[in-house]
Amino acid sequence: MQIGPVKNALSTTIPVVYAVGGDPVKYGIVASINRPGGNATAVTVLSPGIEPRRLQILHELVPSAALVGLLVNPNNIDAETIANEIGAAGRLFGVDIKVVNARSVSELDDAFSALAQVRAGAVLVQDDTLINAERQRVIALDSRYAIPAMHGRRDFPADGALISYGASIVDEYLQSGSYVGRILKGDRPADLPALQPTKFELVINMKTAKALGLTVPDRLLALANEVIE
Repeated sequence: MQIGPVKNALSTTIPVVYAVGGDPVKYGIVASINRPGGNATAVTVLSPGIEPRRLQILHELVPSAALVGLLVNPNNIDAETIANEIGAAGRLFGVDIKVVNARSVSELDDAFSALAQVRAGAVLVQDDTLINAERQRVIALDSRYAIPAMHGRRDFPADGALISYGASIVDEYLQSGSYVGRILKGDRPADLPALQPTKFELVINMKTAKALGLTVPDRLLALANEVIE
């Protein structure tokens, strides 16, 4: 996920299709979702309402968690929006939200330590470049502090984390490739609306759930796109 404006990073004339993790308007890639304008368009994994949905699933999995942590990179341009959305969703679900920040690798350790000190019952982790790059470290911290964690990408539970819910990265790349094909055939990026995700994945690691002493509700198992035994 980009953490700052990227407009004109490549060219102002060459057609560009960006695959991004956040709001392409906020990043300065397109003028608007429906009318990109200029020489670029985008495909994003960001979807309105996805963050509250992630919290809802986490709350259903760990209903005893009265305090839920939210780990964000404050340098990420979407961090404040996510914190506001999760704060509102927390009030709706009757849980308190504790926001912890990680701008660097060392601050990841500090963030989990802070959550342990306030006895957070679960944590929702932002889908962010730093956090994704440090996937193994983050998963190890999940395990060390035994805090049930909701992630945004399938890679996390595939490598041992508890659960993830988010847009399909594979589908984002397929959509990007489709747009590149249309541009090569003559379409202009300015005429191609920025695409938001239509395919979402819920992935649950049952081995990790068992290690944390969690019973996964049948409803979540039925909704899951993948259950890792």
